[in-house]
Amino acid sequence: MNTKIERQTAAGNAFDAVKWLLSLTLVAGGIYAYYHFDQYPVLYRVLALIPVIVIAVLLAIWTQGGGAFWDLVKQARLEVYKVVWPTRQETTQTTMIVLLVVFVIALILWLLDMFFGWLASVIIG
Repeated sequence: MNTKIERQTAAGNAFDAVKWLLSLTLVAGGIYAYYHFDQYPVLYRVLALIPVIVIAVLLAIWTQGGGAFWDLVKQARLEVYKVVWPTRQETTQTTMIVLLVVFVIALILWLLDMFFGWLASVIIG
């Protein structure tokens, strides 16, 4: 049983490597074509590049690592829906507090700078 699983895993890894190589080749070829056909307008080149990138991404998602990454993205998206976002009033109040603290710290640092500058001028003469 373990031998069968190891063979399937090895075959899957080899097939995944081929998919990754094909995906990277598509991206590299698309980028090369984008710059090679510079006589055409940028809009046409971008419109030709988008399907190539989409196909390369889909091919990468069909690999074992790409599938795991896609699952992670879906789980992260679900976690975003669970977040309790602050209200507009809470955001405004927090922003005002942060701005006030930044202003006070800036004022303190400015006063310290003025004091040490005065002290240095007194010592130096």
